[in-house]
Amino acid sequence: MIYKLIKILSDGQFHSGEDVGKQLGVTRAAVWKAVQKLPALGLQYDSVTGKGYRIPAGVDLLDKEAIEAHLSDEAKPLFSGLEVFDVLGSTNDLVADRVKSSDTSGGHTGFFCLAEQQTAGRGRRGKEWVSPYAKNIYLSFAWQFERGIAAIEGLSLAVGLGVANALDQCQVPGVELKWPNDLLVSGNKLGGILIEMTGDLEGACQVVIGVGVNVSMTEAQGQSIDQAWQSISSLNAVAASDRNKLVGSVMSELLLTLSRFESEGFAAYRDQWQEKDYFLNKPVTLMIAENPIQGIARGIAENGALRLEVDGQIKEFSGGEISLRARA
Repeated sequence: MIYKLIKILSDGQFHSGEDVGKQLGVTRAAVWKAVQKLPALGLQYDSVTGKGYRIPAGVDLLDKEAIEAHLSDEAKPLFSGLEVFDVLGSTNDLVADRVKSSDTSGGHTGFFCLAEQQTAGRGRRGKEWVSPYAKNIYLSFAWQFERGIAAIEGLSLAVGLGVANALDQCQVPGVELKWPNDLLVSGNKLGGILIEMTGDLEGACQVVIGVGVNVSMTEAQGQSIDQAWQSISSLNAVAASDRNKLVGSVMSELLLTLSRFESEGFAAYRDQWQEKDYFLNKPVTLMIAENPIQGIARGIAENGALRLEVDGQIKEFSGGEISLRARA
């Protein structure tokens, strides 16, 4: 009932307890109890005698039809479906389950899943992905590749570039990329990519791609994040006020990116990616497990590997338990 209540109050106007009760088919007392649960979801409310309840400024809820209306004409033929949920454990897990249960050869290619909140969202290396209700973008989708794991080298980089390009189109300024899977603004994390694969290492493989972008998360909601972060709302409040447009733009770019990536690989995106490379020609520390390697970041290879200048020589690193950070 709580999510139906939020939808009623999402317009920011006052609604009487009696009217809300009629719409929900419950008593005024039940409405009052449901309203008390809103702060636990990060939603503050006003309660005024004679007027009822409201959520000040409303809630920008995800809407399937609105999102699909924002898909570009070029992307629509590649799109195979979208489901939007109030709450999920993990959008990646739901898409992975759909892929496993698919009886089609395409493995749900082009199918998207969104949630207003995740209770078990995760990022790279199993880290928790903080996922407050109706504040950010938690998006996952499926794609099938026919030429095995070698065909997806550099995929996380291409996906990150697609998301960055979509945000550029929505007038979100200053988005840069960090190898291998982060979106940054002024060095602060704006979003991230998670790639998970199943299937044949040499033949057909299904990839589940997760995308998380901070849209209007508050400082209190993000206090458990262990690195500097930023939300779109601090960069362009107008863009942050319409998540449906943001999601539609991101989905369009991802569909077009994956379609081209499948035929041309990451080499087609390398130059564009390096134009947004936050660490290009900067001193960095590369952590492999617990072993630090210091050098100068010299961009990326055509297969998406990091090029690091160490003691005057260029070395390439890719995949695995690797993280990149600014040299202290």
